[in-house]
Amino acid sequence: MAYDEFLADRIRQVLKQQSIVFEEKKMMGGLCYMVDGKMCLGLDIDKKTDTSRLMCRVGPDAYDHALARPYCTPMNFTGRVMKGYVFVAEDGFDLDKDLNYWLRLCLDFNPLAKSSKKKK
Repeated sequence: MAYDEFLADRIRQVLKQQSIVFEEKKMMGGLCYMVDGKMCLGLDIDKKTDTSRLMCRVGPDAYDHALARPYCTPMNFTGRVMKGYVFVAEDGFDLDKDLNYWLRLCLDFNPLAKSSKKKK
């Protein structure tokens, strides 16, 4: 399994409690949560540490502030940092209040995010 099903359930519960309409897509070796047809956040397993991590789309304005938080690092899949996206290690969202913080940051940026181009 490329992601933690318990964490996936925690995220689903929070989104449902907030009446957020979302869909799930398996991609990038993990699970992404799409809101308004745009990647909002995701989860996967960090291959270096074999632990869960969040992939958060926080946007350019919140990026530096997010990186200042513990357990948060720039998102880098291909050897190139993806500005506006961060990884959050397991200890950074273990508590519900921390998970809620990251979800809120992603959801706040989502209306400003651009949809990715559909493949023809």
